[in-house]
Amino acid sequence: MTAEVAPLSGSRCQAPRCMSRAGRADAKAGSSSGAMARAWQHPFLNVFRHFRVEEWKRSAKQGDVAVVTDKTLKGAVYRIRGSVSAANYIQLPKNSTQSLGLTGRYLYVLFRPLPNKHFVIHLDVSTEDNQVIRVSFSNLFKEFKSTATRLQFPFVLEARTPQRDLVGLVPHGARWTFLQLDLQDILLVYLNRRYGHLKSVRLCASLLVRNLYTSDLCFEPAFSGAPWAKLPVTPMPREMAFPVPKGESWHDRYVHVRFPSDSLKVPSKPMEKSGSPPEAVLLGPGPHPLPCPVASSKPVRFSVSPVVQTPSPTAQSSQAPLAPRPFPEVSLSQERSEASNVDGPRFHSLEPWARVKASDVHTAAAGTHVLTHESTEVPVALEDAGSCKRFLPDPILRLKGVIGFGGHSTRQALWTPDGTAVVYPCHAVIVVLLVDTGEQRFFLGHTDKVCALALDGSGSLLASAQARTPSVIRLWDFQTGRCLCVFQSPVHVVCSLSFSDSGALLCGVGKDRHGRTMVVAWGTGQVGLGGEVVVLAKAHTDFDVQAFRVTFFDETRMASCGQGSVRLWRLRGGALRSCPVDLGEHHVLQFTDLAFKQARDGCPEPSAAMLFVCSRSGHILEIDCQCMVVRHARRLLPTQTLGGPHPQKQTFSTGPGIAISSLSLSPAMCAVGSADGYLRLWPLDFSSVLLEAEHEGPVSSVCVSPDGLRVLSATSSGHLGFLDTPSRVYHMLARSHTAPVLALATEQRRGQLATVSQDRTVRIWDLATLQQLYNFTSSEEAPCTVTFHPTRPIFFCGFSSGAVRSFSLEAAEVLVEHTCHQGAITGLTATPDGRLLFSSCSRGSLAQYNCADPQWHVLRVAADMVSPDAPASPSTLAVSRDGRLLAFVGPSRHTVTVMGSASLDELLRVDIGTLDLASGRLDSAMAVCFGPAALGHLLVSTSSNRVMVLDAASGRIIRELPGVHPEPCSSLMLSEDARFLLMAAGRAVKVWDYTTQANPGPQVYIGHSEPVQAVTFSPDQQQVLSAGDAIFLWDILATTESDQSFPGPSPACEAGLGTGQLEDAASRASELPRQQVPKPSQASPPRLGICARPPEGGDGTSDTKNSGAPRTTCPASHKAFTPARASRGPHSAKGTSLPPASSEWLRLKAVVGYSGNGRANMVWRPDTGFFAYTCGRLVVVEDLHSGAQQHWPGHPAEISTLALSHSAQVLASASGRSSTTDHCQIRVWDVSGGLCQHLISHHSTTVLALAFSPDDRLLVTLGDHDGCTLALWGTATYDLVSSTRLPEPVHGVAFNPWDAGELTCVGQGTVTFWLLQQRGADISLQVHREQIPETVGAGELTSLCYGAPPLLYCGTSSGQVCVWDTRAGRCFLSWEADDGGIGLLLCSSSRLVSGSSTGRLRLWAVGPVSELRCKGLGARSSSVFMERELVLDGAVVSASFDGSVDMGVVGTRAGTLWFISWAEGTSTRLISGHRSKVNEVVFGPGESHCATCGEDGSVRVWALASMELVIQFQVLNQSCLCLTWSPRCCGRPEQQRLAAGYGDGSLRIFSVSRTAMELKMHPHPVALTTVTFSTDGQTVLSGDKDGLVAVSHSRTGITFRVVSDHQGAAISTICVTRKECEDLGVEGTDLWLAASGDQRVSVWASDWLRNRCELVDWLSFPMPATTETQGHLPPSLAAFCPWDGALLMYVGPGVDKEVIIYDLSQKQVVEKIPLPFFAMSLSLSPGTRLLALGFAECMLRLVDCATGTAQDFAGHNNAVHLCRFTPSARLLFTAACNEILVWEVSGR
Repeated sequence: MTAEVAPLSGSRCQAPRCMSRAGRADAKAGSSSGAMARAWQHPFLNVFRHFRVEEWKRSAKQGDVAVVTDKTLKGAVYRIRGSVSAANYIQLPKNSTQSLGLTGRYLYVLFRPLPNKHFVIHLDVSTEDNQVIRVSFSNLFKEFKSTATRLQFPFVLEARTPQRDLVGLVPHGARWTFLQLDLQDILLVYLNRRYGHLKSVRLCASLLVRNLYTSDLCFEPAFSGAPWAKLPVTPMPREMAFPVPKGESWHDRYVHVRFPSDSLKVPSKPMEKSGSPPEAVLLGPGPHPLPCPVASSKPVRFSVSPVVQTPSPTAQSSQAPLAPRPFPEVSLSQERSEASNVDGPRFHSLEPWARVKASDVHTAAAGTHVLTHESTEVPVALEDAGSCKRFLPDPILRLKGVIGFGGHSTRQALWTPDGTAVVYPCHAVIVVLLVDTGEQRFFLGHTDKVCALALDGSGSLLASAQARTPSVIRLWDFQTGRCLCVFQSPVHVVCSLSFSDSGALLCGVGKDRHGRTMVVAWGTGQVGLGGEVVVLAKAHTDFDVQAFRVTFFDETRMASCGQGSVRLWRLRGGALRSCPVDLGEHHVLQFTDLAFKQARDGCPEPSAAMLFVCSRSGHILEIDCQCMVVRHARRLLPTQTLGGPHPQKQTFSTGPGIAISSLSLSPAMCAVGSADGYLRLWPLDFSSVLLEAEHEGPVSSVCVSPDGLRVLSATSSGHLGFLDTPSRVYHMLARSHTAPVLALATEQRRGQLATVSQDRTVRIWDLATLQQLYNFTSSEEAPCTVTFHPTRPIFFCGFSSGAVRSFSLEAAEVLVEHTCHQGAITGLTATPDGRLLFSSCSRGSLAQYNCADPQWHVLRVAADMVSPDAPASPSTLAVSRDGRLLAFVGPSRHTVTVMGSASLDELLRVDIGTLDLASGRLDSAMAVCFGPAALGHLLVSTSSNRVMVLDAASGRIIRELPGVHPEPCSSLMLSEDARFLLMAAGRAVKVWDYTTQANPGPQVYIGHSEPVQAVTFSPDQQQVLSAGDAIFLWDILATTESDQSFPGPSPACEAGLGTGQLEDAASRASELPRQQVPKPSQASPPRLGICARPPEGGDGTSDTKNSGAPRTTCPASHKAFTPARASRGPHSAKGTSLPPASSEWLRLKAVVGYSGNGRANMVWRPDTGFFAYTCGRLVVVEDLHSGAQQHWPGHPAEISTLALSHSAQVLASASGRSSTTDHCQIRVWDVSGGLCQHLISHHSTTVLALAFSPDDRLLVTLGDHDGCTLALWGTATYDLVSSTRLPEPVHGVAFNPWDAGELTCVGQGTVTFWLLQQRGADISLQVHREQIPETVGAGELTSLCYGAPPLLYCGTSSGQVCVWDTRAGRCFLSWEADDGGIGLLLCSSSRLVSGSSTGRLRLWAVGPVSELRCKGLGARSSSVFMERELVLDGAVVSASFDGSVDMGVVGTRAGTLWFISWAEGTSTRLISGHRSKVNEVVFGPGESHCATCGEDGSVRVWALASMELVIQFQVLNQSCLCLTWSPRCCGRPEQQRLAAGYGDGSLRIFSVSRTAMELKMHPHPVALTTVTFSTDGQTVLSGDKDGLVAVSHSRTGITFRVVSDHQGAAISTICVTRKECEDLGVEGTDLWLAASGDQRVSVWASDWLRNRCELVDWLSFPMPATTETQGHLPPSLAAFCPWDGALLMYVGPGVDKEVIIYDLSQKQVVEKIPLPFFAMSLSLSPGTRLLALGFAECMLRLVDCATGTAQDFAGHNNAVHLCRFTPSARLLFTAACNEILVWEVSGR
């Protein structure tokens, strides 16, 4: 396994989180199946030659197959052609019963498709378990398809012509293709199967094929080209090579296709490159890219690969996964990073940080080597050859800091021997970082990316190798930073270096120029004394080597591991010899890393002879180096699989292992880094996981510090950090872009830096600390350029789609978006005063924005202004320092235009298109830059490598800097004082003395390994920033003059984060047990999706533990029940009509939701299956198997708690006090019949808790903190037996299960023990109170439960659990169980479940607690440990478990009921509703689904038959206020869409079939109140709270009409019906109305296709002075009558409480229906003449409009603000707050 595994997409960006938990390592060896790897197949196998295809004995041909001579290859090839591919082919082997048995990982197909034809390639691949998979590639396939035994990949080629009919066919001019297929990754990625061998191949018409090859090596077809960034370059064997004429490029003649690519990220649009061949990438439409191989003239390994849909790394766990989501949830996540709050001791170095000196650093310029002086300090200032003058100081720049990590590989990161610093490469720079202070020092001199590092045991010598072939190795004096020597390695590409402990021996491994693996040993003992490096021995091997180490106990012995081999090496007599370790059945494994077991106390034997080797399959082998045998073989397997929404248990003997990429050993433990993103610490016997830390990407390297207390980890996503094991705190050291940086911008006030990169991220950095603050990601479009607003905490970013967006740094969200450009944004700049913003795109348009307006509206868009041929660089657009002038390259690349920034009037056009004699082409502009306003200079860099200084007013040339660099300058910047000119030229940064006219020449600074894309000065002009492969920060060493003519700005202010808290997008169900989660020293940067704005994500609660927030200690808020607003009784007014039970028009069918506001308001008995919970005023009894519900009504207020008798025959429920009663009601229900048997009351305040005695003879009830009353009831007659007033609030009560005469209460600082004494019929209570010991310091007790006799467990508000001896009446043990208040405790004999206000549910092993009673307060809690942990979506408020506490049901404050299985470590969602008010219910055209939206920002789609949640769309920090479902569109269900309106004025269109957001528009400046589709579904009508109605296209999002007639009053409803309007005297196809809060209704006729809209009628209704109903202002509602299109019904505040029926034809009121209250909601039945009305008095009324009769129904606990009939009128949905009731309408 390699470490170059791309990070998973959509993953959350967060700091690694660590957890301690129990784990296992299975000591089971993997089975060996499939063909054995044979030596004769290495290094490659010529398939056609081996099977003698020309004889056709072991192969078969069918149809038109012939041997022809190809002119390009100058040799014989096979031509396969024919109209039917299946009838014309070559097949190997001849019979399907035979097998090729080829085990090479890579299959190389050398072929050329025939023009205007199709071709097919079939491969039969056998897995390790002998399952045959058919893998096919063809340009016939239109899309990717996958089954368990077949994979079909489209090989799509797009001609670079406008002809559509060529798409799919091979274009003319198709070239020979080098197709490289990674069979191992294809099976692993797409089917999660392990590759065994290649069974057969069939090549079908129409194509030319030269040969097939297999190999375990990854060959590069043109190794002499640019060095590769990811893999060592393995040159192509001569036998496989295509002929390339002298002077030509391989990529200009041939096509290289590698599939899958190294990157798992796929561009969402076709990729076009300059100079590309007739073939180009074509990806499929839709939200998911099309997996397909790519034909390109450039290597495509880093650009295109099939899509891999995998869970988020934060959602992966080897012990317990995230909370299952049985429905797809479409969301975008947003997080915020915080600065580190962990301040370690400052580092004091014994040696000074000496500046690095070198004499061999050079740069190439015009064919000559420009050398530095020996005294020049590194970073080195290089001078042009021939320059005899220089400006001082020299050097003027000094490298201060580097932002970046890796480059060539992220596997290189080392500890220094003293453990105080970390050494790692950043592209061509080697960085030494002090972990305690963050100081950096650098080793510079490499001219290409560093590919290997090694440090000797004393920390004296550092060895480094660079990737460019042939590889150059440098040896450094680590303490002084001096380069001791530079030598060329015989190894063509070095992939690994290893020092002996003394530093006298250095070994290197890599590939020679023939692609064979070579091991070289150098003697380095004399280097420090001035001697040279000597080659001691060299050896070639045919075995793969992935890791190589010199042993620390014997410098002549080494070990290596690789594909299928572990070998021990020895250096003796000038020769390197090796012998294999007998691996037995493990010989097929791919080994990735090795480490020797460390000795204890300096005794090397016998532990020194033990070698640990890890593999990609999860195996860890412990090898005895003396006996050369495997002593132990262990395999690390995950305990869960996340293949479905519900995680399942996986055994240790099946399934894929955890791919281990690296391991490191200390004397006591083994650190393991794996591809699942986890760093795990194990004891050396691998019995259990000691600690683990989850990372954002695959862990590529781990390294234990010399003292064994810190573990360094690196990820392939560019993160570097270490875990401090004693404190369990993870410290982030470095983050980096994973691709070159394209542009940067600085911000003055906060001292921040913004960068955009090819990795599709925009990152914000703190210039003072170089730490990342924000991370904005995009998967659909690439950011191109960025700039800050000069005065506000806002930055602007331009994207490849043409969008320009503004982001708030305080709220971390998108503010405004404009899409006036059609091409990628190439330039973006703002005036210094922040009033204007300008953007340019690749299609030549220029846009001007008004930034003074909060919406920064577009002022002008001018086409054909900017040159579309100009370089895609942000430096092609610039604004003068005074903001008056705008300059850009255009309208052609040979001209530069200067305009007035405010008017965009052209002031000057400069033609720079002089003939370049060197190239014979016209000169063109590359970058522009203004000088200080007082100078009036405009600087232009050209393609002929000149920099021209022009007068910005006249255009005349003031001066010229000729021959500034062999390459054009892509970016330039002049300092504020006009002293220094900064330029980016190639891989160097140049600084010129701008004030000197004699042009003494620049100082040149190296360090970047790739072209520098952007350079700029820091806001305080004291530093220089350069960006390319990484971000470099340079100090300017020149002294600041006091009399500068152009003073710079004030120093940058200290960066600071906003204080707003952002909600976590995940459900927070990480569910990983841990005793104490380490707090990362630096939180992850926030991630914000930048395709859909604002950020969206799943709902959840904020986790304050890792963010450094104070501990939650709020027992009152956690334990107290807060009932809903007391409502007037539903039938307390005149005119209400209760129907007889036998003739009810409605029957309650289902309840959606659970009252998370209650406490202990859910019961479950696994033995009987009885399951009940509360929702408002209802007790809901549900069958968990069928989902059928029973509803027990009767309570006048919201139910607070439930209790089930031990016999499970009686259920008690208690509610709060209503406005019609003086006491709270307690109902006693017969479980079998569902009838209320007794109705009792005593408490004047809410009943907080109920409990039955163990013999069910007594019932205790507890009042809340206002009443403080404890009552005891006899269950025979439910008469009050005893009642007492408590002196202080009590939060919990429980009977002793072992003694029915004992009762215990817990409250503020005391435990109260009650003893029940019965004398005849009388019961007296004896009380004994005990204070909590001060040593416990627990404060307030919030929960309790009994354990094994005589133990009592109590939870506290501070998160502690204390244990009491009830016999002795004392507390003898306590431990910290959580960060928040413990609101729930349940116990069996040896296991305890705790639930807290933080949402954590934990399982504790408390078996040894009974033995600790005799120790008293001296007992220690070390015997108590946590077995499991689950994190739910809110505070735990109720729970019921079985007797062994293995499984149970838990309720949370978020209104969710979870099924918990501790054995499987899972939490499954049972009941889930909206967390806050439901605003709308709509129905799909087929009535199979319905959708709801709520204040919690979610849009939820439900299956109507079962009311199960199917889809959820979530937007954070916004309320979804209105919703509509598109009408039936041509009978095509795939076009069903939802339109949702939000509080920020945005309108989002969601596709139901694709579970994706299609469009976001912003038609309103304020919150939307209603939205609906037109009858044809092509138009959306939306109303807002300011009274505006916007009419927008549903496909484009363009708002083409705004109706402002209702302005000033909120639009309450919009209703649309299809009606020909001729009878109303107007034209139109749609009739629609809008009702507003000022009691006005407008009726309109429209034909949106013709853009017609005409007012039909205007209705105004009078309103009395006072119309509020219990705090609610009744809305004005209107709707068209479905049974008579001429009628309109209206309800609203008025003189009378009534429904008004208005006839549009007669234009008069024709009927009025009286009502008992003002209506809050209205719905009309489409099928029957029924009218549904909801009232604030918690009542629902159904009116039969045909007969005038009415029936009233109760059930809700709050105002019925919503009622909706289904289209078929069979069901009626009503909503009150977050409760949804589904009623069945009786047949009428």
